[in-house]
Amino acid sequence: MLKLTVNGVSHEVDADPETPLLWVLRDHLDKTGTKYGCGIAQCGACTVHLDGQPVRSCQTAIKDVGEAKVTTIEGVSGRVAEAVQGAWRKLDVVQCGYCQSGQIMSAIGLLSDNPKPTDADIEGAMDGNICRCGTYQRIRAAIHEAARTLA
Repeated sequence: MLKLTVNGVSHEVDADPETPLLWVLRDHLDKTGTKYGCGIAQCGACTVHLDGQPVRSCQTAIKDVGEAKVTTIEGVSGRVAEAVQGAWRKLDVVQCGYCQSGQIMSAIGLLSDNPKPTDADIEGAMDGNICRCGTYQRIRAAIHEAARTLA
C-alpha cells in the first residue's frame, strides 16, 4: 500500500509503485478531471500539481510522489485558482474542453510563481499544453485577465 495525499485527503492505494499517478488518480481515486492525452508528457492534459508545481501525471510514477501533496483540477482553490477559473469563464476560453484542466493547472502554476507574466512568460509556462481546438489566444488572454484580477 502506498500513501498519497490528494486534494488534502490522505489515501492508501494498492497499486504497483511504477503505476503512473494519472492512472491512480483516475482508476483508484475517481479523479477523472485529470485527462489522458498522449501518455508521453507532451500534451499537458494530465497536468496536476505536486506541492504546487505543475507536473505531467502520465509520466510521474506513484513511488516518486512520496510525501508531496497532489492537487488535481477538482481540488484547486485559493485566490489564484479563482482568478484563473473566473477568467476562463469570463473569456469563454473552452471549446471542446478536453485539454482545459491541464491548461488551467499550468496557468495556476504560472500565476502562483509569477503574478505579472509577459507573453513570453506565458508561452514558456504553457509550452507543451496542446489544445487541438486552437484556443491559444483565448488562453493567453485569460491568463492576462487573471493576472489583472490578482493585481
